[in-house]
Amino acid sequence: MGIKIAFFGSQPYDESSFKETNQAFGFDLRFYRGNLSINNILLTQGCDAVCIFVNDIANAEIIEKLAENGVKVLALRCAGFNNVDLEAAEKFGIKVVRVPAYSPYAVAEHTVALMLALNRRIPRATWRTRDGNFSLNGLLGFDMHGKTAGIIGTGKIAKILIQILKGFGMNILAYDLFPDKEFAESQNIKYVTLDELYSGADIISLHCPLTDDTKYIINDYSISKMKDGVMIINTGRGQLINTHALIAGLKSNKVGWAGLDVYEEEGNYFYQDKSDKVIDDDVLARLLSFNNVIVTSHQAFFTKEALGNIAHTTLQNVKSFFVDNELTNEVSA
Repeated sequence: MGIKIAFFGSQPYDESSFKETNQAFGFDLRFYRGNLSINNILLTQGCDAVCIFVNDIANAEIIEKLAENGVKVLALRCAGFNNVDLEAAEKFGIKVVRVPAYSPYAVAEHTVALMLALNRRIPRATWRTRDGNFSLNGLLGFDMHGKTAGIIGTGKIAKILIQILKGFGMNILAYDLFPDKEFAESQNIKYVTLDELYSGADIISLHCPLTDDTKYIINDYSISKMKDGVMIINTGRGQLINTHALIAGLKSNKVGWAGLDVYEEEGNYFYQDKSDKVIDDDVLARLLSFNNVIVTSHQAFFTKEALGNIAHTTLQNVKSFFVDNELTNEVSA
């Protein structure tokens, strides 16, 4: 077909899933391990489309260079688009497309996994028994049945999560700028203000997009409104949480547990093997030192089904523009 796509931030599993899916499309795929930056943008010369992931940055300078190199489409192989300057893309005539839904089940299920692992101290218990320590001291959890979960953002992922948590017998408080009243009625959940959610929830889980309004939605003030010993889960975007405020909450025991699949400065670490190096990010190192914190490497999406959906939707987005003269899943300023 002759259409060339350059992939940045590529991992072996990306190459595998995209190559397999591309058998039905016939594109010329080029994979690069490094994240897209001004230093490697020469690699996009002669390419029709560029595909990036969550830790690639497409600011105005990079967008302008992409346009100069002849790139027509910037394809995000993720749902979020906060890492793209959409106004610059519009100015320089580059279309931006994304994958709005690849597997909401994957993210919702990982969210529950974090809750359960924290509550029942699964990592700590595993380390102990492997060391021959079968004591239960320090492993006390709580029944999730009858507790209250506060869900911030009620999109597709959150709705699946709510259904799972209701299966545990949990009460649900929800917050969304655009509440789905029909869903709330069908699931017997209650939309409340943020302050009501903070004060009423035993577990708070973040599922809203990162915008100017939601950046650092979890901060010193919001944590002060929460129950003592609250559990905070973030499988959304790292900058939804002010990490310094979270650490202060953990140190004071105001926050009892934190499960983080994302981190606001994750770009230098996540998706890379740093096991033979010293972690020089003092904030991340501090987070990892807490035995009531679990950090996973932005893997909530990472299931076989999700990878297949990401690859198919991304390549279909490109095909829709170049072959079908349509634009599917466009993101505009």
